[in-house]
Amino acid sequence: MNITLRVWRQKGKADEGRMVTYKVEDVSPDMSFLEMLDVLNEKLTVSGDDPIAFDHDCREGICGACGVVINGVSHGPEVTTTCQLHMRSFKDGDTIDVEPWRAKAFPVIKDLVVDRGSFDRIIQAGGYISAPTGTAPDAHAAPIPKTDADRAFDAATCIGCGACVAACPNASGMLFTAAKVTHLGLLPQGQPERAARVVKMVNQHDEEDFGGCTNIGECAAVCPKGIPLDTISQLNKDLLGALATGNL
Repeated sequence: MNITLRVWRQKGKADEGRMVTYKVEDVSPDMSFLEMLDVLNEKLTVSGDDPIAFDHDCREGICGACGVVINGVSHGPEVTTTCQLHMRSFKDGDTIDVEPWRAKAFPVIKDLVVDRGSFDRIIQAGGYISAPTGTAPDAHAAPIPKTDADRAFDAATCIGCGACVAACPNASGMLFTAAKVTHLGLLPQGQPERAARVVKMVNQHDEEDFGGCTNIGECAAVCPKGIPLDTISQLNKDLLGALATGNL
């Protein structure tokens, strides 16, 4: 395959940035998208040009480090992480636009790399439990309704990649925040701080300059882990519960 890449290049936060066009030849359909970028970067390095900066780590769809907007869609045309997107999803001769996550809360560091530290600060605000649990208990020691356990597990699969923010026209991080609130709030260990947790995390979300959620649903549509939109409903339920008990 021969493809044309239009890639966002930006030297730093103060640089305006621009789209730069590259031709990439002899691309194997079995390459992952990041492997294709590796091939391009090797050519750029050999020619003395600055390679394209992009985030990656495990390249197994687990860590959430990778993430770019491909042809206007977070992670590209398949509902998966960028590292698990393969070039067979494109056609010979295609022109592909590659951009970073665009959000005020995700400032560009360089090229396709953005600072997602705002997610870390949301977790630090309340995405934890402080009750000592000791050693791992037996699986049946704390009975949990299966529906709650399943929903908590589904929410816990969030990898914090930021695709939801990049896809949302409001640049809201509410699906991420809701997933972190929900997976702890549905478990017995998370009950003592349940009300305070949702308040602190939502407040931090707003302080980070994420936009408000208007239930458009683009976040859930691109989530590589399939976290459903109604997770946000659970967050709203917890937040209203906190309001009713005076925790705000």
